[in-house]
Amino acid sequence: MMRKTYKSDLMAAIHENAQALFEIGAIDKKTMRDFDVACLTPVKAFTAEQIKALRERECVSQPVFASYLNVTKGMVSAWERGIKSPSGPALRLLSLVDKNGLETIA
Repeated sequence: MMRKTYKSDLMAAIHENAQALFEIGAIDKKTMRDFDVACLTPVKAFTAEQIKALRERECVSQPVFASYLNVTKGMVSAWERGIKSPSGPALRLLSLVDKNGLETIA
């Protein structure tokens, strides 16, 4: 399970309380999503140049990088050329690699 990152310690406490209320049915899913947006740190977007620099920093080829991210080599190539942008789980994995290195998802 991915570790959640919060905007501040106060936001972490608020989110954890909201999560407890959601789990017992005191707040609905939409309200919980609103708390997620307000409290959790958003995942940053990566430019094509940043993705290529990240891959090169880790000293891996596009096929190897793609394998770690569970995407195709063509997808990594498209990201690096700016044709497509990563989203969802791939974006989160790129953030982890950026912060902690490729070994964190190996």
